[in-house]
Amino acid sequence: MSYEIVMTRVAAAAERSGRTPEAVTLVAVSKTMTPEQIMAVYQLGHRDFGENRSQELILKVPVLPDDIRWHFVGRLQSNKARSIRGVTHLLHSMDRRSLGSAWMKGLGPPPPVLAQVNIGEEPQKSGVAPSKLVESIAWMTALGLDVRGLMTIPPVPVRPEDSRAHFRNLRLLRDEIAADYPGVNDLSMGMTDDFEVAIEEGASIIRVGRAIFGPRKSTGA
Repeated sequence: MSYEIVMTRVAAAAERSGRTPEAVTLVAVSKTMTPEQIMAVYQLGHRDFGENRSQELILKVPVLPDDIRWHFVGRLQSNKARSIRGVTHLLHSMDRRSLGSAWMKGLGPPPPVLAQVNIGEEPQKSGVAPSKLVESIAWMTALGLDVRGLMTIPPVPVRPEDSRAHFRNLRLLRDEIAADYPGVNDLSMGMTDDFEVAIEEGASIIRVGRAIFGPRKSTGA
């Protein structure tokens, strides 16, 4: 695949869901990719990129254009929060009080966050349980976090359709809490194997790496 093909498929899926392509933010997940590979996509006009390792992000930021919007999409250790807080546009993986407290520390208001939901309730994955979401949003907002929406990584699908029920359930969770938390709007869901299904189910942010950059390296950039 390629960036251009991904964007064409994003537009088609958005239209199927009754939205414009501009309603969906594509985060090009650039983990393990070199600055040169990132620049190749940047030069096509793209500005939203995602990293999942704090050490990798802080190495890339100084050598790449400062108008890139960096999304942190992986699990973040609380003791690493300070190192990326100042360069992160949106943190996709808020899921525990210790991280929330660490994210609040520093000069000025912290960047906005998404609450990560373990929609498949898989023991090996991060994220709050669906049954604990309301409670979790409450403590996040009480801390002063700007919670913009929800994020999930569903069980690995055999077919793209396997993810549909999980994406729909995340959307329904968002809808259920909308009355009490109207600012929680975004749905970050869908990756290379299922992003079109995610868009059809209401994703406003998708996280795509392999379909844009090709196979990943086994080590960091």
